[in-house]
Amino acid sequence: MVREASTRRLSRHDWTAEALRALGAGGLVAVAIEPIAARLGATKGSGYWHFRGRADLVAATLARWEAEHTEAVIAQADTGGDPVGRLRELLRVVLGRSGPFRVELALLASSEDPLVAPTVRRVTQRRIDYLTGLFTGLGFDRVQADRRALLAYTTYLGHAQLARTAPDAVPRGGGARQAYLDSVLAALITR
Repeated sequence: MVREASTRRLSRHDWTAEALRALGAGGLVAVAIEPIAARLGATKGSGYWHFRGRADLVAATLARWEAEHTEAVIAQADTGGDPVGRLRELLRVVLGRSGPFRVELALLASSEDPLVAPTVRRVTQRRIDYLTGLFTGLGFDRVQADRRALLAYTTYLGHAQLARTAPDAVPRGGGARQAYLDSVLAALITR
């Protein structure tokens, strides 16, 4: 999709937003200044005004992904109150959405790329640590909390893959989705 050129000056935010869309649609190879400039209806010069080159654009895009898809999600989950409420809110947020999985899966597919690997490792560890804290808060010992955190995270990754490859298998409607989320929560916290 090429956007019409406008007189509005593009910001780094505009560029990284479009880079995230490109990443989700075409993988890491789609994150480059020239094709994103074309999608934005901008010149290459506009891209080089904001970024030193492709690696800088990728780094800024990864930073945005980390902020929006990890830190903001954790902040949202933290509004849930006690550990069960936070875990419920986390599941609602991450298992109740569809679009962002494309970016997640594209990054996982590129996780060995030296531009991507450190961010994916850091984000994965941050997410698992957060989950471990929730399970510890529920009274599980450290070993059990670690195991349940890993189970919760692999559930999320499996859900993401299924939502991408077989979306009809994932409950969509309000009641069906809620029943699914409730069953996931029960499986994770039942002793």
